[in-house]
Amino acid sequence: MQITAVIPVREGSRRLKNKNVAPFGGTNLLINKISQLKRVVELSNIVVTSDSDNMLVMAKSENVLIHKRAPEYCDEKTKTFGEVVAHVCENIPGDTVLWATCTSPLVFPKHYKDAIDKYKYAINNGYDSLASFEMIKRYLWNEEGPVNYELGIKHVPSQQLPSLYIVTDGILIAPRLKMIEWKYFHGNHPYRFLLDKRSSIDIDDGLDLACARAWLDMDESVSQITPYQVTDEY
Repeated sequence: MQITAVIPVREGSRRLKNKNVAPFGGTNLLINKISQLKRVVELSNIVVTSDSDNMLVMAKSENVLIHKRAPEYCDEKTKTFGEVVAHVCENIPGDTVLWATCTSPLVFPKHYKDAIDKYKYAINNGYDSLASFEMIKRYLWNEEGPVNYELGIKHVPSQQLPSLYIVTDGILIAPRLKMIEWKYFHGNHPYRFLLDKRSSIDIDDGLDLACARAWLDMDESVSQITPYQVTDEY
C-alpha cells in the first residue's frame, strides 16, 4: 500500500489572514504539519497542494512533493469542493490518500500511525474509508427546540445523551481512485476514528489558534482522551 499524505493549503483565508502559515510551535502551521508527517514511516509521499508560490517554496525547502493548483481550484467559487478533491487526487501518486490539514496541528504522528493501522483493518472489513471524528454529548437545539433530549422531568445528565459525532477533517483516508470517483475524501461507510477534544481542534479563527497554542504543551493526561477508539470495535 503506497500512502500519499496531502496537505491542502491556499493563499486566501476569509476568517484568519495567512492562516496556513500562522506562527505555531516555533515555526508555522504548514511546516509544523510537514514535520509531523515526516515522522510517519508508513507514508510513501507527502504532497503540499496550493495556489501559493510562497507556500510551495516552503514545501520544496522541506523536500516534499508539490502540486500547483490553478486559481479556479482555490477560490471556493469556480470549482465545487468535490471537483477540487478529484483534481488533487488526479495529480498525485500513490494508491491511497491521507488528507492531513495543517489547521489540525494537534493531530500528532502517533495519531496518523494509529489511523493507518485502523484503516488497513477497516478496508478489509467492509468499510470504504476512514475519517476522524470527535464524539460529543451536548444538549442540542434547532429552530423547533431540543433535538436529542426532552425538557422537564425527562431531562437526563449529559453522560446519558445519545452519542453524536463531529467530522474533524484531521485525518481522512481512502483509496485514491475512490476519492476521484466520489469527488470526496471519504465514502458512505467510513471507519470512525475518534480523536479527543484537544486533538480535534481545527483552526478557523484567531480564538482557535490561541487555543491550539495553549494546548500544544499541555500534559496529555489532562486532555481527557476518549477511553475507546471507535464505535465498532475489532
